[in-house]
Amino acid sequence: MLPHYDYLYLGDNARAPYGARSFDVVYKFTLQAVRHLFNAGCPLVILACNTASAKALRTIQQRDLPMLAPDRRVLGVIRPTVEAVDELSRTKHVGVMGTTGTIASESYKLEIAKLFPHITVVDEACPMWVPLVENREYDTPGADYYIRKHIESLLSKDTLVDTIILGCTHYPLLINKIRQFLPAGVTVFAQGMQVADRLKDYLSRHPEIDVRLTKGHTTRFRTTESVDKFSEMASVFLGREVNEVERISFVEA
Repeated sequence: MLPHYDYLYLGDNARAPYGARSFDVVYKFTLQAVRHLFNAGCPLVILACNTASAKALRTIQQRDLPMLAPDRRVLGVIRPTVEAVDELSRTKHVGVMGTTGTIASESYKLEIAKLFPHITVVDEACPMWVPLVENREYDTPGADYYIRKHIESLLSKDTLVDTIILGCTHYPLLINKIRQFLPAGVTVFAQGMQVADRLKDYLSRHPEIDVRLTKGHTTRFRTTESVDKFSEMASVFLGREVNEVERISFVEA
């Protein structure tokens, strides 16, 4: 949606997934990543992970950013996703599927309650879904049990749910399987396009940030894992070969 900007993608693949980790650990890891991206010259950092957005974003924004870099910004993916919910749901009963950490944080419930208090929210932790994607089992018959199990569990909590948010950036790779087990009339909502659209809107409303972003049509990748392992998995997500990768390690603060 914004191809003319320069992007630096950092994947903490050596320590992922974050979903089952404690709040303190996710906060520590996320802050290390933010510091790295700031040191690399990024004026704006997006936590493109629901668990990091749920467990670390608010603390980083409120406690760390004023001391670390008050002229820079750190944004997450939960709030922009929630902003679309009211228009999507007809019944105003919404389900959220996410990692154990995201669901335990109740971030989606809290954000939806702030913006749309008339919406009823039920959620479901799906701890096996990220491993299915990471191990390239997301489109195999073996994935069916775990996908059906959690969809049935979610819908049993509220039969009026007509919209389900996929609250994890891994889950869109499971979307074909998920749709197989959804009853007619239930919409599944992957957040990628909505987050991109809200970022575009954010930059239009904050020209003081936009003017500081370089625009050279480049994308670079960094990982804390092996370059080969990262390239293989990134190619699955992006649908193209990913070769321009640098391996990095964090220096403990």
